[in-house]
Amino acid sequence: MTYCSFCGKEEADGDHAFCRQRLSAIDPPRYCRECARRMVVQVTPDGWTARCSRHGQTVSRP
Repeated sequence: MTYCSFCGKEEADGDHAFCRQRLSAIDPPRYCRECARRMVVQVTPDGWTARCSRHGQTVSRP
């Protein structure tokens, strides 16, 4: 099972087109895709990092 990184709900539960649009345009992920836990997010001028307490860190691509 995977979860939406923007809203934290199950991917199969509804349409997440708005969520995908926000994630690709300006917002970092807020929820872990593997467990739906809220992540610690840090935004810098160079990008962002998002850390799940169980599944580690994700970073933006330059």
